[in-house]
Amino acid sequence: MTDTQRRGRRIMMTPEERDAYLRERRTCRVATLGSDGAPHVGALWFVWDGSSLWLYSLTRSLRWSQLLEDPRIAVVVDDGEGYEELRGVELTGRAEFVGEAPRTGEPCPELTDPERLFPVKYFGITDMPHDGRHAWLRLTPARITSWDFRKLAGLA
Repeated sequence: MTDTQRRGRRIMMTPEERDAYLRERRTCRVATLGSDGAPHVGALWFVWDGSSLWLYSLTRSLRWSQLLEDPRIAVVVDDGEGYEELRGVELTGRAEFVGEAPRTGEPCPELTDPERLFPVKYFGITDMPHDGRHAWLRLTPARITSWDFRKLAGLA
Protein backbone atom coordinates (compact mmCIF):
# COMPACT_ATOMS: atom_id res chain seq x y z
CA MET A 1 0.00 0.00 0.00
CA THR A 2 1.21 3.48 -0.87
CA ASP A 3 0.57 5.73 2.10
CA THR A 4 2.59 8.79 1.12
CA GLN A 5 1.17 11.77 -0.68
CA ARG A 6 3.09 14.07 -2.95
CA ARG A 7 0.57 16.89 -2.63
CA GLY A 8 -1.29 18.14 0.35
CA ARG A 9 1.16 16.96 2.98
CA ARG A 10 0.17 19.84 5.26
CA ILE A 11 -3.39 18.53 5.37
CA MET A 12 -2.66 14.82 5.20
CA MET A 13 -3.94 12.74 8.12
CA THR A 14 -1.42 10.76 10.13
CA PRO A 15 -1.95 6.97 10.04
CA GLU A 16 -3.43 7.18 13.54
CA GLU A 17 -5.81 10.01 12.55
CA ARG A 18 -6.81 8.14 9.40
CA ASP A 19 -7.51 4.89 11.27
CA ALA A 20 -9.60 6.68 13.92
CA TYR A 21 -11.50 8.56 11.20
CA LEU A 22 -12.29 5.39 9.24
CA ARG A 23 -13.41 3.60 12.39
CA GLU A 24 -15.85 6.38 13.33
CA ARG A 25 -17.38 7.29 9.96
CA ARG A 26 -20.46 5.34 8.87
CA THR A 27 -20.97 5.82 5.12
CA CYS A 28 -18.64 5.64 2.16
CA ARG A 29 -19.07 6.17 -1.56
CA VAL A 30 -17.95 3.28 -3.74
CA ALA A 31 -16.98 3.75 -7.40
CA THR A 32 -16.90 0.84 -9.85
CA LEU A 33 -16.63 0.59 -13.65
CA GLY A 34 -19.04 -0.94 -16.12
CA SER A 35 -17.93 -2.96 -19.14
CA ASP A 36 -18.53 0.15 -21.26
CA GLY A 37 -16.21 2.16 -18.99
CA ALA A 38 -19.05 4.12 -17.41
CA PRO A 39 -18.54 4.70 -13.68
CA HIS A 40 -21.11 3.85 -11.03
CA VAL A 41 -21.02 5.42 -7.58
CA GLY A 42 -23.15 4.34 -4.63
CA ALA A 43 -23.22 4.76 -0.87
CA LEU A 44 -22.46 1.81 1.38
CA TRP A 45 -21.73 0.95 5.00
CA PHE A 46 -18.26 -0.35 5.87
CA VAL A 47 -15.82 -1.27 8.60
CA TRP A 48 -12.07 -0.65 8.73
CA ASP A 49 -9.86 -3.21 10.44
CA GLY A 50 -6.64 -1.18 10.28
CA SER A 51 -5.47 -2.59 6.94
CA SER A 52 -8.59 -3.37 4.88
CA LEU A 53 -11.93 -1.74 4.22
CA TRP A 54 -14.78 -4.27 4.44
CA LEU A 55 -17.93 -3.52 2.43
CA TYR A 56 -21.20 -5.38 3.00
CA SER A 57 -22.87 -5.23 -0.41
CA LEU A 58 -26.04 -6.53 -1.98
CA THR A 59 -25.06 -9.40 -4.28
CA ARG A 60 -27.78 -8.48 -6.79
CA SER A 61 -26.52 -4.92 -7.23
CA LEU A 62 -24.90 -3.16 -10.16
CA ARG A 63 -21.81 -2.68 -7.96
CA TRP A 64 -21.48 -6.44 -7.40
CA SER A 65 -21.89 -7.37 -11.07
CA GLN A 66 -19.43 -4.71 -12.16
CA LEU A 67 -16.82 -5.90 -9.66
CA LEU A 68 -17.22 -9.47 -10.91
CA GLU A 69 -16.15 -8.18 -14.35
CA ASP A 70 -13.57 -5.63 -13.20
CA PRO A 71 -12.39 -5.65 -9.55
CA ARG A 72 -10.93 -2.13 -9.66
CA ILE A 73 -12.56 0.03 -7.02
CA ALA A 74 -12.27 3.48 -5.45
CA VAL A 75 -13.86 4.42 -2.15
CA VAL A 76 -14.23 7.86 -0.56
CA VAL A 77 -15.13 8.54 3.05
CA ASP A 78 -15.52 12.25 3.72
CA ASP A 79 -17.34 14.92 5.70
CA GLY A 80 -17.42 18.64 6.41
CA GLU A 81 -19.68 21.50 5.43
CA GLY A 82 -17.44 24.54 5.09
CA TYR A 83 -14.15 24.53 3.17
CA GLU A 84 -12.12 24.74 6.38
CA GLU A 85 -13.93 21.64 7.76
CA LEU A 86 -13.42 19.26 4.81
CA ARG A 87 -11.71 16.00 5.60
CA GLY A 88 -11.68 12.54 4.12
CA VAL A 89 -9.89 9.47 2.85
CA GLU A 90 -9.77 7.96 -0.63
CA LEU A 91 -8.80 4.28 -0.94
CA THR A 92 -8.15 2.58 -4.28
CA GLY A 93 -7.27 -0.94 -5.33
CA ARG A 94 -9.01 -4.19 -6.19
CA ALA A 95 -12.02 -5.67 -4.48
CA GLU A 96 -11.87 -9.26 -3.26
CA PHE A 97 -14.96 -11.39 -2.64
CA VAL A 98 -14.74 -13.10 0.77
CA GLY A 99 -17.06 -15.82 2.06
CA GLU A 100 -20.13 -17.26 0.41
CA ALA A 101 -22.35 -15.02 -1.70
CA PRO A 102 -24.89 -14.28 -0.51
CA ARG A 103 -23.63 -14.60 3.06
CA THR A 104 -25.52 -17.07 5.24
CA GLY A 105 -23.10 -17.27 8.16
CA GLU A 106 -21.02 -20.30 7.17
CA PRO A 107 -17.74 -20.38 9.14
CA CYS A 108 -15.12 -18.19 7.46
CA PRO A 109 -12.09 -17.19 9.60
CA GLU A 110 -11.33 -14.18 7.36
CA LEU A 111 -14.70 -12.67 8.32
CA THR A 112 -14.25 -12.89 12.10
CA ASP A 113 -13.15 -9.26 12.50
CA PRO A 114 -15.57 -7.59 10.07
CA GLU A 115 -18.50 -9.60 11.41
CA ARG A 116 -17.53 -8.59 14.95
CA LEU A 117 -17.15 -4.88 14.09
CA PHE A 118 -20.09 -4.38 11.70
CA PRO A 119 -23.10 -5.28 13.89
CA VAL A 120 -21.78 -3.23 16.82
CA LYS A 121 -21.13 -0.19 14.61
CA TYR A 122 -24.44 -0.20 12.76
CA PHE A 123 -26.98 -2.08 14.88
CA GLY A 124 -25.64 -1.92 18.45
CA ILE A 125 -25.65 -5.73 18.68
CA THR A 126 -22.88 -8.32 18.86
CA ASP A 127 -24.16 -11.04 16.50
CA MET A 128 -23.90 -10.44 12.76
CA PRO A 129 -27.32 -10.74 11.09
CA HIS A 130 -27.35 -12.53 7.72
CA ASP A 131 -30.23 -11.80 5.37
CA GLY A 132 -29.22 -13.97 2.42
CA ARG A 133 -28.92 -10.89 0.22
CA HIS A 134 -25.54 -9.37 1.17
CA ALA A 135 -21.94 -10.56 1.03
CA TRP A 136 -18.49 -9.23 1.85
CA LEU A 137 -16.04 -7.32 -0.30
CA ARG A 138 -12.54 -6.57 0.98
CA LEU A 139 -10.49 -3.65 -0.26
CA THR A 140 -6.89 -3.84 0.88
CA PRO A 141 -5.88 -0.50 -0.59
CA ALA A 142 -3.06 -0.14 -3.07
CA ARG A 143 -3.18 3.62 -2.43
CA ILE A 144 -4.60 5.84 0.29
CA THR A 145 -4.96 9.63 0.07
CA SER A 146 -6.24 11.70 2.98
CA TRP A 147 -7.01 15.31 3.76
CA ASP A 148 -8.06 17.35 6.76
CA PHE A 149 -8.54 21.03 5.92
CA ARG A 150 -9.08 21.76 9.62
CA LYS A 151 -5.26 21.62 9.87
CA LEU A 152 -4.98 24.72 7.66
CA ALA A 153 -7.27 26.66 9.98
CA GLY A 154 -5.57 25.28 13.11
CA LEU A 155 -8.76 23.50 14.13
CA ALA A 156 -7.41 19.91 14.18
